[in-house]
Amino acid sequence: MLIVIAQYRAQPGTADDIADVLRHHSASSAAEPGCVHFTALRSTDDPDRFVLYESYVDDAAFDEHRSTPHFRDNIEGFVAPRLAERSWSRYVAV
Repeated sequence: MLIVIAQYRAQPGTADDIADVLRHHSASSAAEPGCVHFTALRSTDDPDRFVLYESYVDDAAFDEHRSTPHFRDNIEGFVAPRLAERSWSRYVAV
């Protein structure tokens, strides 16, 4: 199983719109056949910060996720242009 943790920091004034899109994106992503779990979180200390916790059956399922229309529209098309920072890392359980 592959775990992906993405960290976002929104540009000022964009966080509420990003949260709305991530809410819909999470549901679409969780419905993918190779997705085991997908949760988007918003910081209670800094509402401009988001963490996405994602798990997939394997690397291929994650790659498939990144090629879906909802990823292209929601993340690449809407969220990414409104971010001040964006990073993600892959993990495996120990």
